[in-house]
Amino acid sequence: MSEYETHDFDVIIIGAGGAGLRAAIESSALGARTAVICKSLLGKAHTVMAEGGVAAALGNVWPEDSWKVHFRDTMRGGKLLNNWRMAQLHAQEAPDRVLELEEWGALFDRTPDGRILQRDFGGHRYARLAHVGDRTGLELLRTVQHRAVDVGVEVFMECKIVRLLTDGGGAVCGAVGLWRESGKFVVFTARAVVLASGGVGKTWKFTSNSWESTGDGHALALWSGADMIDMECVQFHPTGMVWPPSARGLLVTEGVRGDGGVLKNREGERFMFRYIPDFYAKETADSIEEADQWYGNKKDFRRPPELLPRDEVARAINSEVKAGRGSPHGGVFLDIASRRSAEDIKRRLPSMYHQFKELADVDITTDAMEIGPTCHYIMGGVRVEPDTAATTVPGLFAAGEVAGGMHGANRLGGNSLSDLLVFGRRAGIGAAEHALGSSRHAAADPAQVDDITRDSLEPFERDGGENPYQVHQALQDAMQSLVGIIRTESELVEAYEALAELDARAAKVSVEGNRQFNPGWHLALDLQSMLAVARCTTLSAIERRESRGGHTRDDYPQADPELGKVNMVTRQTPDGVTVTPEPLSPMRADLAELFTEEVH
Repeated sequence: MSEYETHDFDVIIIGAGGAGLRAAIESSALGARTAVICKSLLGKAHTVMAEGGVAAALGNVWPEDSWKVHFRDTMRGGKLLNNWRMAQLHAQEAPDRVLELEEWGALFDRTPDGRILQRDFGGHRYARLAHVGDRTGLELLRTVQHRAVDVGVEVFMECKIVRLLTDGGGAVCGAVGLWRESGKFVVFTARAVVLASGGVGKTWKFTSNSWESTGDGHALALWSGADMIDMECVQFHPTGMVWPPSARGLLVTEGVRGDGGVLKNREGERFMFRYIPDFYAKETADSIEEADQWYGNKKDFRRPPELLPRDEVARAINSEVKAGRGSPHGGVFLDIASRRSAEDIKRRLPSMYHQFKELADVDITTDAMEIGPTCHYIMGGVRVEPDTAATTVPGLFAAGEVAGGMHGANRLGGNSLSDLLVFGRRAGIGAAEHALGSSRHAAADPAQVDDITRDSLEPFERDGGENPYQVHQALQDAMQSLVGIIRTESELVEAYEALAELDARAAKVSVEGNRQFNPGWHLALDLQSMLAVARCTTLSAIERRESRGGHTRDDYPQADPELGKVNMVTRQTPDGVTVTPEPLSPMRADLAELFTEEVH
């Protein structure tokens, strides 16, 4: 048996973003010995990149807002593919979670009378995003991080989890990881494990996601036998930087449009009026005059089309570029300079001002930004039970972006931060109660650990094999061009065939040097996660022969009412990954009525 470091806890949480830290706070509060394990440094999680705000029906700007309106907006934005119970809990509990952050020291922007200020975002009926300029995610993470440290949660940084451990009955009982700095292995035993590992964006070429977002949690759950749902539903945020190439994909917050920014093509036309779907026609302005009136009197006029949900805006931009009306570098223009004063822009959007000034030499107080769709978020993920965040594998829980169901086919901006607060807390409770109520002893099977560590070291044993960076580039190119914002059956089949070849290449990857902070080795291991995600996404995209939310099929451009009633469930079997359509649970009658009446 190999020598390795060991740690034992009641609950371990994989991921130190908002969901992971919020889970840790709750788990620790219930008396469970709790640890957080993160791939990067504490405070560097991708949550910091959520800029625009956290969605909650506080009613501080519009008293008409309520959890019922928020619930309806979320379900409509997700094209009714959402788990309705998750959307309900989210809408009902988000205000308390935001006020809790305020109690813990978060410094939100304020209304003139001192309440938390809220801004507009796409798909939200009312201004409901509590914000801290355009650095809301940073403030949220700072707040929960300090709280977690204060309550004594242990944190293990720069540790990559390679596989989960399971006992003889198939329940999760820990994890095997490696220290990125030394390359040595470490074993964590636990009675419950929470996955809070974020997204999958590095599987695509152009993404707003940081280097950590390689789908580790999705893959760990899949390999452990958990169900995955709706992995075809990937959100391409409509506004990522397109120039310079080194910054391509870097997020441009939706707060720019929420604060009045407008989209224009190369001819200077506000083109979004051509792309208003029937679903939103009654509440969306169909002329510039009416859209501009909305900014001055929001209650009496329909919203501008720039504030349609993200999937609608991203498809519109893609259409403009394909029609030859794009910007010089393959995007469109986002103009805030003509809508707000330079002082307002610098005060309300300080990160955007500095980002464009430093990376693109563009002053957004005088010039338009060049933007285009970028892979941003995956709505699909691990299937969880809404109230407890439990997965289909005993002892395994999930929250945040790694969990599926909450957002359906498309996520509304701002809902991610409230999602991770609401379900991070619920996952912490669920995991702690499971662990403290369990009589079984969490122990690692030495043979299982040896198999995992041996497999992880194989790239060092191969001479002259594939370069992991070249395999990763080929994977990103295939996913970007064949499983991108617009999909067809032939291209998806081509992508799946390409993935089989990439699997074979990844199995031959070799790395040089030693185990101490070896980025090539780390990428070789990350490739396994990204290939698993790519396979699930591609297979599910083939099976969902319709267009819905973040999944757009050029050969099936309309939504299919029957497919709108099913989740695409992905599972790992001895013969490979399978996809099975399974029916959604029927919505509770009183909630279904909200879609046939005006709610406040």
